[in-house]
Amino acid sequence: MTGFFFRLVITALGLWAAATIIPGVQIAGVGNLILAALLLGIVNAVIRPIILILTLPLTLLTLGLFILVVNGISLALVAWMLPGFTIAGLVPAMLGSIVVGVTGWLASTFVGSSGRIEHIRRIEVTGRRLD
Repeated sequence: MTGFFFRLVITALGLWAAATIIPGVQIAGVGNLILAALLLGIVNAVIRPIILILTLPLTLLTLGLFILVVNGISLALVAWMLPGFTIAGLVPAMLGSIVVGVTGWLASTFVGSSGRIEHIRRIEVTGRRLD
Protein backbone atom coordinates (compact mmCIF):
# COMPACT_ATOMS: atom_id res chain seq x y z
CA MET A 1 0.00 0.00 0.00
CA THR A 2 2.84 2.39 0.71
CA GLY A 3 4.28 1.67 -2.73
CA PHE A 4 1.02 2.74 -4.35
CA PHE A 5 1.00 5.91 -2.25
CA PHE A 6 4.60 6.79 -3.19
CA ARG A 7 3.91 6.23 -6.90
CA LEU A 8 0.79 8.39 -6.64
CA VAL A 9 2.76 11.20 -4.98
CA ILE A 10 5.53 10.92 -7.59
CA THR A 11 3.00 11.15 -10.43
CA ALA A 12 1.27 14.08 -8.72
CA LEU A 13 4.61 15.89 -8.38
CA GLY A 14 5.29 15.28 -12.06
CA LEU A 15 1.89 16.67 -13.01
CA TRP A 16 2.45 19.68 -10.77
CA ALA A 17 5.85 20.27 -12.41
CA ALA A 18 4.27 20.00 -15.86
CA ALA A 19 1.55 22.49 -14.92
CA THR A 20 4.19 24.85 -13.54
CA ILE A 21 6.66 24.62 -16.42
CA ILE A 22 4.55 24.16 -19.54
CA PRO A 23 2.11 26.80 -20.73
CA GLY A 24 -1.13 25.16 -21.76
CA VAL A 25 -1.22 22.63 -18.90
CA GLN A 26 -3.38 23.75 -15.97
CA ILE A 27 -4.59 21.96 -12.85
CA ALA A 28 -7.14 23.63 -10.58
CA GLY A 29 -6.41 22.63 -7.00
CA VAL A 30 -4.69 19.88 -5.06
CA GLY A 31 -7.72 17.59 -5.18
CA ASN A 32 -7.73 17.68 -8.96
CA LEU A 33 -3.98 17.07 -8.93
CA ILE A 34 -4.39 13.88 -6.88
CA LEU A 35 -7.33 12.73 -9.01
CA ALA A 36 -5.34 13.41 -12.19
CA ALA A 37 -2.43 11.36 -10.85
CA LEU A 38 -4.77 8.50 -9.97
CA LEU A 39 -6.49 8.62 -13.36
CA LEU A 40 -3.15 8.79 -15.16
CA GLY A 41 -2.04 5.65 -13.35
CA ILE A 42 -5.23 3.86 -14.40
CA VAL A 43 -4.94 5.07 -18.01
CA ASN A 44 -1.28 4.03 -18.16
CA ALA A 45 -2.12 0.59 -16.78
CA VAL A 46 -5.24 -0.15 -18.85
CA ILE A 47 -5.59 1.99 -21.98
CA ARG A 48 -1.99 2.86 -22.90
CA PRO A 49 -0.95 -0.78 -23.61
CA ILE A 50 -3.87 -1.14 -26.01
CA ILE A 51 -2.89 2.07 -27.81
CA LEU A 52 0.74 0.90 -27.97
CA ILE A 53 -0.26 -2.39 -29.57
CA LEU A 54 -2.54 -0.67 -32.09
CA THR A 55 0.16 1.83 -33.07
CA LEU A 56 3.07 -0.64 -33.09
CA PRO A 57 3.74 -0.37 -36.85
CA LEU A 58 3.89 3.42 -36.66
CA THR A 59 6.09 3.22 -33.56
CA LEU A 60 8.50 0.90 -35.39
CA LEU A 61 8.47 3.14 -38.45
CA THR A 62 9.41 6.19 -36.35
CA LEU A 63 12.00 4.22 -34.34
CA GLY A 64 10.02 4.64 -31.12
CA LEU A 65 9.40 8.38 -31.31
CA PHE A 66 5.66 7.85 -31.72
CA ILE A 67 5.57 6.72 -28.08
CA LEU A 68 5.85 10.42 -27.19
CA VAL A 69 2.59 10.98 -29.05
CA VAL A 70 0.99 7.99 -27.28
CA ASN A 71 2.06 9.38 -23.90
CA GLY A 72 0.64 12.78 -24.86
CA ILE A 73 -2.63 11.12 -25.88
CA SER A 74 -2.78 9.35 -22.50
CA LEU A 75 -2.29 12.64 -20.67
CA ALA A 76 -4.84 14.39 -22.90
CA LEU A 77 -7.32 11.58 -22.19
CA VAL A 78 -6.95 12.21 -18.46
CA ALA A 79 -7.52 15.94 -19.06
CA TRP A 80 -10.62 15.10 -21.08
CA MET A 81 -12.02 12.94 -18.25
CA LEU A 82 -11.22 15.36 -15.39
CA PRO A 83 -12.89 18.80 -15.50
CA GLY A 84 -10.28 20.58 -13.31
CA PHE A 85 -7.37 19.51 -15.51
CA THR A 86 -6.97 21.21 -18.89
CA ILE A 87 -4.46 20.82 -21.69
CA ALA A 88 -4.41 23.26 -24.62
CA GLY A 89 -3.44 20.76 -27.32
CA LEU A 90 -1.32 17.80 -28.33
CA VAL A 91 2.04 19.61 -28.10
CA PRO A 92 1.53 20.71 -24.47
CA ALA A 93 0.27 17.18 -23.74
CA MET A 94 3.42 15.65 -25.23
CA LEU A 95 5.67 18.09 -23.36
CA GLY A 96 3.72 17.44 -20.16
CA SER A 97 4.13 13.70 -20.58
CA ILE A 98 7.88 14.21 -20.99
CA VAL A 99 8.01 16.20 -17.74
CA VAL A 100 5.92 13.57 -15.91
CA GLY A 101 8.11 10.80 -17.32
CA VAL A 102 11.39 12.47 -16.39
CA THR A 103 10.07 13.24 -12.90
CA GLY A 104 9.01 9.63 -12.47
CA TRP A 105 12.34 8.39 -13.76
CA LEU A 106 14.30 10.60 -11.36
CA ALA A 107 12.10 9.64 -8.42
CA SER A 108 12.36 5.94 -9.26
CA THR A 109 16.06 6.11 -8.44
CA PHE A 110 15.02 6.64 -4.81
CA VAL A 111 12.03 4.29 -4.76
CA GLY A 112 12.63 0.57 -5.22
CA SER A 113 10.57 -1.84 -7.32
CA SER A 114 8.42 -2.75 -4.30
CA GLY A 115 7.57 0.92 -3.77
CA ARG A 116 9.76 1.42 -0.73
CA ILE A 117 12.12 4.33 -0.40
CA GLU A 118 15.63 3.02 -0.85
CA HIS A 119 18.30 4.38 1.43
CA ILE A 120 21.69 5.09 0.00
CA ARG A 121 24.34 3.67 2.28
CA ARG A 122 28.01 4.37 2.25
CA ILE A 123 30.03 1.21 2.51
CA GLU A 124 33.66 1.37 3.47
CA VAL A 125 35.90 -1.44 2.40
CA THR A 126 38.89 -2.09 4.59
CA GLY A 127 41.79 -4.28 3.78
CA ARG A 128 45.11 -4.23 2.12
CA ARG A 129 45.97 -2.62 -1.15
CA LEU A 130 46.21 -4.69 -4.28
CA ASP A 131 49.20 -3.39 -6.23
